[in-house]
Amino acid sequence: MNMHTARSVLATLLLCAAGSLAAQNYPAAPVRFLVPFPPGGGIDTMGRIFGTKLSEAIGRPVVVENRAGANGLIGSRFVARAPKDGYTLLVNGVNFVTAPVMFKNAEFDPLKDFDPVSLLALAPNILVVHPSLPVKNVREFIALARAKPGEVLFAGSDSGSTPHLAGELFKTLTQTKMVHVPYRGTGPAITAILSGEVSTMFMPALTALPLIQNGRVRALGVTTFERLPALPELPTVSESGLKGYQSSQWYGLLAPAGTPPEILNSLNGHAVKIMQTAEMKERMKTSGSVAVGSTREAFAKFLNSEFSKWAKVIRDSGATVD
Repeated sequence: MNMHTARSVLATLLLCAAGSLAAQNYPAAPVRFLVPFPPGGGIDTMGRIFGTKLSEAIGRPVVVENRAGANGLIGSRFVARAPKDGYTLLVNGVNFVTAPVMFKNAEFDPLKDFDPVSLLALAPNILVVHPSLPVKNVREFIALARAKPGEVLFAGSDSGSTPHLAGELFKTLTQTKMVHVPYRGTGPAITAILSGEVSTMFMPALTALPLIQNGRVRALGVTTFERLPALPELPTVSESGLKGYQSSQWYGLLAPAGTPPEILNSLNGHAVKIMQTAEMKERMKTSGSVAVGSTREAFAKFLNSEFSKWAKVIRDSGATVD
């Protein structure tokens, strides 16, 4: 071995040793959660709730930073290029796998440029209709949509959002011709259905629950395979005539690809413990969500499945954006 080769090997060993020591001492400073959407939304809320609990567990501050824009792409890009040291993490949802398909300038690969840490929670949508629509269940709704092609309007909060893509998936599986009407956010979309401007929405459970309870919208089905604990009497869309239908918002924690396994395992261990506490389970239940806390491997498998499913829905519906 010549002197140059020996120095290269020594440098590599020193770098590995330094990386291992840094992982062992993790965290030695505040941890930053990047949320790629404005404050107040579901992903931001999840990041703050989980961040508070993680801070208590690791004994270091967890700072939530909102870096919104381009349907979540700006914040995700930032984390993809961040140091691989566990101090800059991404909290994201379904837009993480849909936006790179819909927008050609994504500049990151959700399956290659990130290391999954844990799936934190699932948040179903609920298929709701304006009370004036003469349907009481999913079967009747499908029959109406088939009988009136192009006349059933469903509200969406931005292109690529779960309310939008849940509707596109429903259209594909039922072979109906419902029309998506995009709005600038969940609030305007809800206003539209309450006023009767549109008749239908695949509404986030968190916002749908009080509207269902006071009769301002009629619930037809839950978009996940499991019934919602907050509305146990409401059947799922899958069990109500559209077998196999499944769509939900989800909240997950991710790190830049190449983050040391010791750090990823540490973060995952905390995530699983936090999300499986009775307090967190109850908190998620009351907000219309389901606490998860998965292994890294299970989250990676979930991401691959979500990417494949929604990429097909986007292609089939022509929902891509230049």
